[in-house]
Amino acid sequence: MTTTMKLSRGLGVATLIFLAAPLAAQDFPNRPIKLICPFPPAGAVDIASRSIAHELTKGLGQTVAVENRPGAGGNLGGEAAARSAPDGYTLFMSTSGIQAINPVLYTKMTFDPNKELASVAPLVSLNNVLVVHPSVQANSVKEVIALAKAQPGKIPYASSGYGTSIQMSAAMFTQLTGTDMIHVPYKGSGPAVADLLAGRVSLMFDNIPSSLPHIKGGKLRALATTGAKRDPALPDLPTIAEAGVPGYESGVWFGLMAPAGTPKDIIARLNGETVKGAKSPEFVKRMTELGYNIIPGSPELMDDMIKTEIARWTPIVKASGAKVD
Repeated sequence: MTTTMKLSRGLGVATLIFLAAPLAAQDFPNRPIKLICPFPPAGAVDIASRSIAHELTKGLGQTVAVENRPGAGGNLGGEAAARSAPDGYTLFMSTSGIQAINPVLYTKMTFDPNKELASVAPLVSLNNVLVVHPSVQANSVKEVIALAKAQPGKIPYASSGYGTSIQMSAAMFTQLTGTDMIHVPYKGSGPAVADLLAGRVSLMFDNIPSSLPHIKGGKLRALATTGAKRDPALPDLPTIAEAGVPGYESGVWFGLMAPAGTPKDIIARLNGETVKGAKSPEFVKRMTELGYNIIPGSPELMDDMIKTEIARWTPIVKASGAKVD
C-alpha cells in the first residue's frame, strides 16, 4: 500500500470518527432514560424528579423513569450516577447540598460530585419552613428558642439526612441562637415528616413542598420560613430573620446532572428539553402551587450556582464542627 493510500485511509477513518458523535446525538434517545433521585418517594426532591421526568418523557419521546436511591445525604445516588455510562441515559437530580455541603461534611466521600458529574440544567429552588408537631408548646420562633434553652439537648428535630439543606438549616439556627437540640436524621424528607406527624420528633426545618399539605390540613404548625424574604407559598409567615434571628437565611435548589464525560451535544439536547419542560403550563402550575420557584437555565449557569453555594456553605459547615464518617 502506498503512502498516499495509507494517508487517504487514515483520513477516512478519522472522518468517520469525527462524524460518529453528531450522528449518535441525532439518534439520541433511542431507549428509556433513568433519572436517579437520591432521596425516598414523597419528599421535595422526589416530587421535582417525577414532575420533570413526566415533561422529559413527552419532549424526548422516550420514557424517563425515576429510580430512588436514598442514603448518605444523597451521596449513594450521586455515586451511582457518577459510575454510570456517560451516554445521556442516566440523569441525576442533584441538590445544592450534595454539591456544596457534602464534600465538606463527609470525611469519606466515595466520589467527587463536582468532578464526576456534569451540569445539565438548574430546575427549581425553594425555601424551608420551620414546622412543629401540634403538641409542642411553641407558637413562635422566640418560643422555640426559649423552649430549647429551657431543655438543652432534649428537643429532637428531624432532618432528611446529614448534609441536606434541612439539617443545615437547623444547624444554622442552633448556631445563631445558641441552642442545643437533638438531630434525628432520616433517609429523606418523606420518612422524617411521617415521624414528625406521629409526634416521634418535635420539629423540622422541612422543604416547603413536602410539609405544605400538612400545614394546610392543620396537622403541622408552621412558624417561619428560611429565606431572605417571605415565601409566596406561605406569605403570612415571617422569615426566621424577621421572627428574631438576625442574619438567618437558608434555602436549597435542585438541578439535573449527568455523568462527567457525557457528550456536549447530548447535554445540550437534555438541557433544551428540561428548560422547555420547566416552562410548560402544567409543570409551572403544579410546582408553584407546591411552593417551588422555577429557575431553568444553562449548564454554565448551574456551574456558577454551584460555585456560589460552595463559597456560601463551606465556612458554615466548618464553623459548625459537623463531620460525618
